[in-house]
Amino acid sequence: MTLRAPVTDKPKIPAIELKQLLFFYQAGGWQLSLPELTLQSGQHLFVRGASGSGKTTLLNLLCGITKPVSGELNVNGQPLHTLSSRARDNLRAKHIGVVFQQLNLIPYLSVLDNALLSSHFAGIQKSEVLPRATTLLNRLGLSPELWHQAATTLSVGQQQRVAIARALLPKPTLLIADEPTSALDSDNRDTFMRLMLAEADSNGCTVIFVSHDQSLMQYFNSYLDMQQLAQGVKPC
Repeated sequence: MTLRAPVTDKPKIPAIELKQLLFFYQAGGWQLSLPELTLQSGQHLFVRGASGSGKTTLLNLLCGITKPVSGELNVNGQPLHTLSSRARDNLRAKHIGVVFQQLNLIPYLSVLDNALLSSHFAGIQKSEVLPRATTLLNRLGLSPELWHQAATTLSVGQQQRVAIARALLPKPTLLIADEPTSALDSDNRDTFMRLMLAEADSNGCTVIFVSHDQSLMQYFNSYLDMQQLAQGVKPC
């Protein structure tokens, strides 16, 4: 009789894994140092810190826009610290969705075309993602009569929803949000948070959300304090 080894699940690759990360603009000046951080797939992390604490710098590193001076930084198992600029751009386009504080919607494009923009940069044909784009916009409360209007004719809250749809359309494994609720009132802010996280959960997407507004921590299961980086991620 032949004995077979039991079938075991393959170990899951962390969404984010970094070790001894160091970044500075010039030697002897301000620096960002993070000994260790690991985020599992689907985890939601709230990053808090005052202006100038390095929040945006950390996001730029995680997006591959900036390379660390030293240390290891892996996103979905890909070593961003060793990849070329082109390879980092490709990984970002296909696997990382970003919601910016200033939204960065293209004013002369329609709501639908703004939402489709991320899939264009990811090299996905419009015909492949159009059904998903319209479904996303509907689920985010943007009705069909709005789809062909210029995005800038919408309210700020509606524009935020376009930004969510654009970020999530290519089904990224990582969603990064940089102070996206700063221009919203409390009601629209809470609606935005619920919509964004629900859509991320439906895709098993890991979320890193940066804000100085500590009241938003209620939506997350872990947090990172930029003033206490050495202590790493803590449960909320």
